Amino acid sequence: MGSLEPNKPGLPDSLKLLIGAGGIYAAFLYYGSLQEDVFRFNAPDGTSFKQAWFLQVLEAFANVVIGFAGMQLTGATKGIPLRMFGISGAAQVSAKACTSLALANGLSFPVATLAKSGKMAPVMVGSLLLGGATYELREYLQVAAIIGGTAIVSLGKKKGGGDGNSLMGVLYIVLSLALDGVTAGFQKRLKTETAKVGVKPKPYDFMFWTNTFMCLTAIVIAGALGEVTTGMAFMVENPEILSKIVKFAICSAVGQSFIFYTIANFDPLVLSTVTTTRKIFSVLLSIFLKGHSLSVMGWSGIAMACGGILSELQAKSRSHKKTHSN
Repeated sequence: MGSLEPNKPGLPDSLKLLIGAGGIYAAFLYYGSLQEDVFRFNAPDGTSFKQAWFLQVLEAFANVVIGFAGMQLTGATKGIPLRMFGISGAAQVSAKACTSLALANGLSFPVATLAKSGKMAPVMVGSLLLGGATYELREYLQVAAIIGGTAIVSLGKKKGGGDGNSLMGVLYIVLSLALDGVTAGFQKRLKTETAKVGVKPKPYDFMFWTNTFMCLTAIVIAGALGEVTTGMAFMVENPEILSKIVKFAICSAVGQSFIFYTIANFDPLVLSTVTTTRKIFSVLLSIFLKGHSLSVMGWSGIAMACGGILSELQAKSRSHKKTHSN
């Protein structure tokens, strides 16, 4: 499907892009801001919210509700192989929980967001070790720029400039990146298995079933860790954070709907451009609005990491143009 299809009936492509991109930006910029607020919140007694798995239960449940509604409107696909949805969902919610745990353990939001933009790194490592893949020098440099820039940002905070970046926070974000690589592999297998049985799930099928298994996984782990009771108690005692968590979950579900809307109407490159630039704006908004203070070295790290992210996006654009010109 081309990125511009002037003969397609309905709304003009420019308006569709405005709706899709605008929805993604609005939902996920606010989502990121709320996520940071949740883990920086301090109760009057000095305690903070640490129940990352319980948060995933609520976020996934909101996505299940929206996914189910969308699936009823567009029609559910029958014969979907649910086993791979279960495995993919479990890996995906684990990656998201590790990101939240990184924030809960002191990693700053800008560093966590930049680090997550380097998810190509575990994919490359896995492909090199297991698949015998080869990569161009440019691709190694892009990943090095993102990782190196992120490291410089984490070291470039001014003294007294807010929260530090703990070792546990760094370990959790590394684990999250590794799980992103695992999730990508399972998602490829999911597409292969659905193709084998001659089934093509619709966007809301993916949203509903993936989040159903994400929610079930999170419920089991949150229950085993005792986070359901402690998380509920913390929210009841602190209504301010309760409202933030509810809005956080709603933003996630609404944002996912706009992502699927964009996928349905434009090339994957369009979605990649929107989501990639959104991450950069999330980092900048966090720095300017949440009191993060960076030194000159920290800003140079931001520039390096963003350069790597945009270079990767430019490479995708070139590859896309070559594919469509052949």
